[in-house]
Amino acid sequence: MSSQQRELESRIKALHKAQAEKSPAASIISLLEGLKKDVRPTEEMLRTTKAGLVVGKLRGHTNKDIGKAANEVVAKWRKIVEEEKRAKGLSAPGGRPRDSASPASKAASPAPKPVPTTSSKKAYEGNTETRKFTTDKVDIKRTDSQIRNNCIGVLYNGLAYRSTEPEDTVLIKAMAVEAAAFKTYKGETQAYKEKVRSLFQNLKVKNNADLGRNVMSGAITPEKFVVMTSKQLQSAEQRKLDAELEEENMKKAQVPMVEKSISDSLECSGCKKKMVSYTQAQTRSADEPMTTFCECMNCGKHWKFS
Repeated sequence: MSSQQRELESRIKALHKAQAEKSPAASIISLLEGLKKDVRPTEEMLRTTKAGLVVGKLRGHTNKDIGKAANEVVAKWRKIVEEEKRAKGLSAPGGRPRDSASPASKAASPAPKPVPTTSSKKAYEGNTETRKFTTDKVDIKRTDSQIRNNCIGVLYNGLAYRSTEPEDTVLIKAMAVEAAAFKTYKGETQAYKEKVRSLFQNLKVKNNADLGRNVMSGAITPEKFVVMTSKQLQSAEQRKLDAELEEENMKKAQVPMVEKSISDSLECSGCKKKMVSYTQAQTRSADEPMTTFCECMNCGKHWKFS
C-alpha cells in the first residue's frame, strides 16, 4: 500500500468518524477541504478505499455548505481520474486510445458519440427542482436512433432532478444507464422503453432522493439500476409504509366477517334485479329498528335502510 493510499484511508476514517459522532459542520467541511486540497487519488485508490462513496453520500447533506464542499471534492477527483484514463489511453502504440470493446458489442449497436468535456466542473447552481436537458441546454443526440436519444433525455431529466452535478456529468451517467438498458432488454424493445419510463418515474419521486444520488455516485451501477424491481427502486420510507399496510391487511383478513344473507325479495333500484345480499346491525339505541345494509350482487350498488 502506497503512502498516498494510507493517507487517503486515514482521512476518510476521520471523516466517517466525524459523521458518526455528529461533529460540527465546520469540522466536516474542514476535512472535506483537506481532501480536495491535499489528496490526488487514482481510480484504484478510490475503489479500494471506497472514498468516493463516503464523500458522495455527503453531497445530499441537509447542511448545504457540507453538500457543496462534498460536490467540489467529487468534481475534482472525477477530473483527476479522467486525466489518468486519458493518459493511459494515449500511451497505446501510435498515441491512439486503447479500444477495449469487443467486435460483437460494436456490431450490436453503434457506440454513442462521446460527450465533450468542459474545462469547468462547477456544481450546478440553478433550480434543481426544474432541471431538464432542455433548460440545461444539453445535446442528447448521442446515437443514430431517435428512440434511444429520447430515452437518454428522459433519464437525464430523472437524474438531474434535485442534483447539483455538472451537466456533462449527468449526461454521461444518463448515457451509461441507457446503454445498459439497451443491452439488457435486447435493443429498442417494449421492455426497454417501459423500463426507462419506470426508472424516470422512480427518480422523480420526492421522498426517493437517495435513488438518484446513489446512481450518480456509483453506489448503484447502471447495470444494476436497469434490473432493479419496482420494490427495490422504492425509497426505504415507502417500503416501510408498504410493509405496514400489508401487515394491517393481513390482520383485517383474519377478523371474522359477518355472514351476508341473500334475499330474493329485495330489489335493486339501480338494475332492478332481485339479487341482493344484506347484513343487519344495531346502529342506534336498542329500542330502534336495526339498520339493514344492502349490496346488489349484480351491479354492486350499496344502500341501507332502517
